[in-house]
Amino acid sequence: MSTEAEPWAPQACTLPTEERPLRVAEFDALFTEAVRSVRRIDVTSVSLELEPHAASRAADLVVRETGCCSFFTFSLVATGGSLHLEIRVPAQHADVLEALAARAEGMSS
Repeated sequence: MSTEAEPWAPQACTLPTEERPLRVAEFDALFTEAVRSVRRIDVTSVSLELEPHAASRAADLVVRETGCCSFFTFSLVATGGSLHLEIRVPAQHADVLEALAARAEGMSS
């Protein structure tokens, strides 16, 4: 899927079309309320620093997301008093990751 409202949701996504706006809204809320910073590691890896209170919410969301977009690899890493959501994709989905990272940057507090 590739629309103006959802540029990072690729055709490979198996989430039913009617559920996609709800999933996008969940990611938008996480980005707005919990993302402290976005760090691009390389073209296939990004790390989002999250507010620690968002751990269970982020975990629930990314588990559901891998159910429809299995090309994502998400890791929640808690270390040194901080929480990071690391996101990786295969090279052929680098554009999806870039769009997701840009969206997170644009919405983070």
